[in-house]
Amino acid sequence: VIFIGLLVALKKTRIGLIVQAALTHPHMVGHLGHNVGLIFMLVFGVGTALAAVAGVIAGPALVTQSNMAGLLGPILFVVVVVGGLGSLSGAFVASLLIGLLQTFAVSMNGSLAGAFGPLSPDFAATWLSDIWNVTIAQIAPIMPYMLLVLVLMFRPMGLLGTRET
Repeated sequence: VIFIGLLVALKKTRIGLIVQAALTHPHMVGHLGHNVGLIFMLVFGVGTALAAVAGVIAGPALVTQSNMAGLLGPILFVVVVVGGLGSLSGAFVASLLIGLLQTFAVSMNGSLAGAFGPLSPDFAATWLSDIWNVTIAQIAPIMPYMLLVLVLMFRPMGLLGTRET
């Protein structure tokens, strides 16, 4: 709900258009009579307020610790890069994709040997048996990073990112 409200405010209102223009062409917005510094301060304030709302919502759900930034920082980096730098809707799509990917992987009860076992009857038993016995749930924490590598290989600008000219 918060995301949809922010997206509508940025795409459909005059203030949102001024913010978008100030990001790409700050000198032009300044020449049109808008205070670009004030716009950037307001955007920073709104971003800080949204971060506070996220903290209030996530605080009871997650265990709050002093090292939460170290735990959540890498996955947030993956979300931003996979979605596309500067793309709000891309970050939203990437966060949903990564959340579903990890949830699906944790809920699966299978191993790599089960997936590649039909290739050969003794394939999983002889060749790197320790690796083939790893379950998909055990590799769930690294799946977002594997997705990051794949996205950077095939779409370097991210899923919904655009090339700036």
